[in-house]
Amino acid sequence: MAAHNSNRLSALFIKKITEPGKYGDGYGLYLVVAKSGAKRWEQRITINGKRHDLGLGSTSLISLEEVREIAIRNKRMTKNGENPLKEKRAQQAKDKSLKEIALIVHKMNAKTYKNEKYAAQWLSSLENHVFPKIGQKSVSSINSADILSVLSPIWVDKPDTAKKIKQRLSQIMTWAKAEGYHSSDNPVDLATLALPKVSAQGRHHEALPYQEAPELIKQLYESQIKPSTRLALAFLLLTATRQSETLGARWDEIDLEKQCWVIPKERMKASLEHKVPLSKQALAVLLEAGERYGSQGLVFPNPDTGKRLSDNTLRLSLQKRLKLKTTTHGLRSTFKDWVSETTRYDNETSEMALAHIVSNKVEAAYRRGNLYEKRVSLMNDWANFLYRREEKVIRLVEGHNR
Repeated sequence: MAAHNSNRLSALFIKKITEPGKYGDGYGLYLVVAKSGAKRWEQRITINGKRHDLGLGSTSLISLEEVREIAIRNKRMTKNGENPLKEKRAQQAKDKSLKEIALIVHKMNAKTYKNEKYAAQWLSSLENHVFPKIGQKSVSSINSADILSVLSPIWVDKPDTAKKIKQRLSQIMTWAKAEGYHSSDNPVDLATLALPKVSAQGRHHEALPYQEAPELIKQLYESQIKPSTRLALAFLLLTATRQSETLGARWDEIDLEKQCWVIPKERMKASLEHKVPLSKQALAVLLEAGERYGSQGLVFPNPDTGKRLSDNTLRLSLQKRLKLKTTTHGLRSTFKDWVSETTRYDNETSEMALAHIVSNKVEAAYRRGNLYEKRVSLMNDWANFLYRREEKVIRLVEGHNR
């Protein structure tokens, strides 16, 4: 590698030089030309009697005038007993990417997440929507325009997902500022002001009119949907539970003798154990599932892998196969509408059936068992309503797709 003995470099020399080597400028500053043709700045300094070569960056990013100022400052620091190498390393530690900060926040909060599934969803939402766009940007440079680039494409079409990502980005940027990685105001706040308002109606899960719910049971029986999916949909409708609760149902949660299903608090949105009464129709679905897939582990497994059915399976079956606009969550609204419009059950009973958070007084009554008995009656009436047109169709897939 060639050496250059001139005391000063020039912008023209830096531009034209192609021969690999180190070219000095003073104050220990060198232009280093690699065999590949890449050019970078390097400064030789002595700290505590030891010689160090301190990288100062590429010539394409730092001009000759700028790097000379840095070199002079570093020389003064060493003269005063300070360590520019330590300062550089501290700055590099501060200059982390958004993805690096997100992973730190995720790990730091791991013990606060209600279950492993939520922890995985927290990170996967960022991997799908955030990291591909701005994950590699230095967190110190993240601004409201970056946040908008993530949220704008999904703000109207996927409002629930967008809201969760916004909250997670806000949490990440708040931590970054508290730790000194970001000096400005939280860019998520300003970006939110620039986003259009999404009506509450647009965010609701579309419900199936309760009058059409019995027809849905009939369609499930007559369709070509895979038995595991058909059974899971029927069970979800009969129990008015959430999709995650149904798809995650396990046989050790089911008590066939007592005709109840006890969902552990770890799988519940409100982090409270939920006891679900099982009608004879729901029991028939369970017996069918047990005959097909065994009575251990998941109640409604993917028959090909034995693992949990994917979250999209039920939605696609409703919307693509059965041509319905509703979602699995919308079916819970169907149940609620049926209760309020056609029965005399009070609101507290239906809210408890849906495992919504209610007052402490109602919760205490539930714990005593008063509302559970009411819910046994409620879920039996609901099942009888659903099967009123198909009394003989208790086994949804009798002789079908075996």
